[in-house]
Amino acid sequence: MAIVDLANAQLQQAGAGAAAATMREDDDGHDHEQESSYDYGACLMKGVRHLSDSGITRLPDRYVLPASDRPGAATVLISPSSTIPAAAGVAVGRVKLPVVDLAGLRDPSHRSAVLATLDAACRDYGFFQVVNHGFGSEVSGGMLDVARRFFELPLPERARHMSADVRAPVRYGTSFNQAKDAVLCWRDFLKLVCQPLREVVPRWPQQPPDLRDVATRYATASHALFMEVMAAALEALGIPAGGGVLGELAAASSHMMTVNCYPACPQPDLTLGMPPHSDYGLFTFVLQDHVEGLQVMHDGRWLTVDPVPGSFVVNVGDHLEIYSNGRYKSVLHRVRVNSTRPRISVASFHSLPAERVIGPAPELVDEQAGNPRRYMDTDFATFLAYLASADGKNKTFLQSRKLPVPAAAACV
Repeated sequence: MAIVDLANAQLQQAGAGAAAATMREDDDGHDHEQESSYDYGACLMKGVRHLSDSGITRLPDRYVLPASDRPGAATVLISPSSTIPAAAGVAVGRVKLPVVDLAGLRDPSHRSAVLATLDAACRDYGFFQVVNHGFGSEVSGGMLDVARRFFELPLPERARHMSADVRAPVRYGTSFNQAKDAVLCWRDFLKLVCQPLREVVPRWPQQPPDLRDVATRYATASHALFMEVMAAALEALGIPAGGGVLGELAAASSHMMTVNCYPACPQPDLTLGMPPHSDYGLFTFVLQDHVEGLQVMHDGRWLTVDPVPGSFVVNVGDHLEIYSNGRYKSVLHRVRVNSTRPRISVASFHSLPAERVIGPAPELVDEQAGNPRRYMDTDFATFLAYLASADGKNKTFLQSRKLPVPAAAACV
C-alpha cells in the first residue's frame, strides 16, 4: 500500500486546497468543528488523534460508513469459493495465520519443510506470520515505542510534516485517501520513505529526539528480512537461484514505512481504521502492538488475525501475485478499531523501483503445459492512471491487469 498512498497524495493535491478548516471558540476557549461544509477540512487538518483526545462521545458524520460497509455488516460473497466452509482449525471470525519459522529456514535439514509452509501460505491465504526473525526487542520494541511517542507529540509538532507532495520523504496525515474518501477513516499516519536511506533520514522528523536513529535501525533490519523472505519465495516458486528479481532488488528497490495510529473510537462499529484494500508491491511486513485489529478476507469472510507475540505479519502484494502469474494471492484486508485502546502498527512496504515494469516471471509461464500468461505488464504510471479513473475499491486494479484465461487452463 505504500505506492497506493503515494498516489493518493498526488490525487490529493487538487482537493486539499479546496477545503478550509473553520473553527469557533466557545466562552471557555475550547475549539469545536463547525457542522458545515468546512468540517471536512477541519478533520483533514487535525485528524483522529485530535478528535479522540478531545473526548468526543459521538462519531462525526464524516467518519460514519454506510450500513453495508460497516465492520459488523454481513460479508458480501465475492466468489463461488466463498461458500466453502473454513479450513480445519479456523474459528469463525478469527484466524491463526500459517507460521514461517526463519530458524528452520536457515537450517538445511528443515528448509524444504519451511519452504512448503511458505508456499502454501502464499497460495491459500496471501498472509503468514514470521517468527525467529532475529529482531531484538531493542529494534522492534524500540520502533513501536518511538512511534507511540510521535503521536503523543503536540499537534503543531506533528502538523509540521503534513504534505501533499507525492515525492516527500516524510508525510503526516489522516484517513486513507484524503481527497477522494466519501467517508474518512479512523487513522492517523506518518509515512517515511526509506530509499536511499542516507539521503532521506536527514529529512525525517527530529522529534522525538531518537526517532531517526530508532527508525533507521528498524528500516535496515526490515529490508534485510524482506530480502531473505523474498529469496525463499522465489525458491518456493521454483525460480533457480540467481534468477528472478533478487539481483535487481539488491541493487535498487522501493521501501516505505507507514507508522499507523488508530486511537480509541467512540463508536467503532460505525467506521474502520483502514478500508478493504490490497497492497501494491511484493511483500508487506507489519509490526503491531498487542491490540488486535487487522482482518483478512478468506473464503468470503472477514477474519481477525490472532497475532503471535514477537512475530511479523507478512502479506503478498499485487506485484507478487502478478510476478508469480497468479500462484500467490494478494488478498483484501482491513483494520477495525475499538472503543477502549489505541493501536499502533508499522507497515514496511517493499518492491521494485516505481519505474520498473513488472509482469509474470518467464519461468512460470508455459502455454503448452496449460499455464498461460495470466496478467498484463504493469508499472506505476499505469496504476496512477487507474486511480484517477476509479474508486480503487475491492482490489479492482489487480483485476484490471488480468488476461482472459482459456477454460482448460483455468482448471489447472
